[in-house]
Amino acid sequence: MATKTETTVEEKLRALYDLQLIDSRIDEIRNVRGELPLEVEDLEDEVAGMNTRLEKLQGELETIEDSIKEKKNGIEESKALIKKYSAQQENVRNNREYNSLSKEIEFQELEIQLSEKHIKEFKAQIEQKNQVIDETKANLQKRQEHLEHKQGELDEILAETEKEEKALIKESEKYQEKIEDRLVNAYHRIRNNVKNGLAVVPVERGASGGSFFTIPPQVQMEIASRKKIITDEHSGRILVDPELAKEEKEKMEQLFHKVS
Repeated sequence: MATKTETTVEEKLRALYDLQLIDSRIDEIRNVRGELPLEVEDLEDEVAGMNTRLEKLQGELETIEDSIKEKKNGIEESKALIKKYSAQQENVRNNREYNSLSKEIEFQELEIQLSEKHIKEFKAQIEQKNQVIDETKANLQKRQEHLEHKQGELDEILAETEKEEKALIKESEKYQEKIEDRLVNAYHRIRNNVKNGLAVVPVERGASGGSFFTIPPQVQMEIASRKKIITDEHSGRILVDPELAKEEKEKMEQLFHKVS
């Protein structure tokens, strides 16, 4: 872990503003990506969901087809039994045996009718499920194409920015090591609470950067003296003088050029 060697207020202000410039550059890179990573993630989830649904539908189809085979086998068994009972009727000794066999034949004929009814219903279900499968496949293809397009966009942006972002994250960590924890924590707290993540801003045209609230001349002189850390009473942002900001921006531009 690097030693935190900042001793003067001016050094602390410079380090804080440098950290802000680095983090703002990282924000810019991430803003270029925008919502693309989330869009890609949502599309991936959607495609995965559709594939799961297709697998489920395919499984249901197979189950129905197995049921049709089972019913067809049942019909063949019933036909064989009818044939057997009909042959037995020719050799009966009395009416009671004949009637008993007739009932068995009638029962098997009803079984055949019921199985044929079930087969018809199963075939209707297959037709319906095939229609749903075709629709799902068509939608899946569209979503996959859309995903490929969005993934291509994201890959292109990542290829351009990922190296720079990683290098800047390391620089951000390096600069945080130079600043005492109390100030780093305050910086992050302000950064999380303000619009556009600007926790350290220069005085511009007599006001806090990005604000319309005028800073009294006496306070502006104190900021320019760099003897203590001053925050904007309206936004809570840490304030630096324009000259310091200009010098650090020029220094950071060289760093950004180096890592890009």
